[in-house]
Amino acid sequence: MKFKKLAFIILSVLVLSYAGLKVVKKINLNSDYKIGQPIDNFNGVNVYYNGGVDHVSGRNVTKDNYNLGLKYQCVEFVKRYYYEHYNHKMPDAYGHAKDFFNPEIKDGEWNSKRGLVQFTNPSEKKPEVGDLVIFSGSLFNRFGHVAIISKVSENEIEIIQQNPGPFSSSRETIAFKFQNESYKVDNERLLGWLRKEK
Repeated sequence: MKFKKLAFIILSVLVLSYAGLKVVKKINLNSDYKIGQPIDNFNGVNVYYNGGVDHVSGRNVTKDNYNLGLKYQCVEFVKRYYYEHYNHKMPDAYGHAKDFFNPEIKDGEWNSKRGLVQFTNPSEKKPEVGDLVIFSGSLFNRFGHVAIISKVSENEIEIIQQNPGPFSSSRETIAFKFQNESYKVDNERLLGWLRKEK
């Protein structure tokens, strides 16, 4: 009987903690910025502040009815970047961030849902500026994350991202190395990258 009572208390605490985390992830904890405020820019395309990572300010749709995604989630930025900078519309205009990567597609092959070439991590091809990087889900973010590569050096990439969290930067640097004839980005959650054919 005592074990059942203790298990019930532990379960109750976990459920309430999870519910509290969900609420916190929707509100703006950083009073330095307002939701929807431009905080960065890459090639003329703005990155907007989103507050809590689960916050949504409606859906962003272009004048020609192309779905860019939920404001101001990470997906909305990368799709808006590809639409405005490359004039690219993805054949499948929906899906969570992690869904942009198809694990059944081999390195360097065509991802028909996104209309882009897909590279795995590691890949025979070096990441390039403008590539769309995809991260898997995690304990606190089951939907994954996407960003754009804004710089590439000999052993690092810089990404620009929307909605990394209320106190995180829109820019992040990640190391990569060339080993065994492949380029490996040193982030276990980074699944790969997508690229528009030239």
